[in-house]
Amino acid sequence: MNIYENIKILIESGNYQKEDIMKKLDLYLLLNRLTIEQYQELVDLINGGN
Repeated sequence: MNIYENIKILIESGNYQKEDIMKKLDLYLLLNRLTIEQYQELVDLINGGN
């Protein structure tokens, strides 16, 4: 499993603090561990999207 898949599972489980996960997503994006598309999808999930 990669970073994207692991974070998606974490978000879907609801077992996270929004501020903490957003900091991690920002860092992973900065380090090119996530694509812009993956980042946006995960942010949308955090904000109540599908």
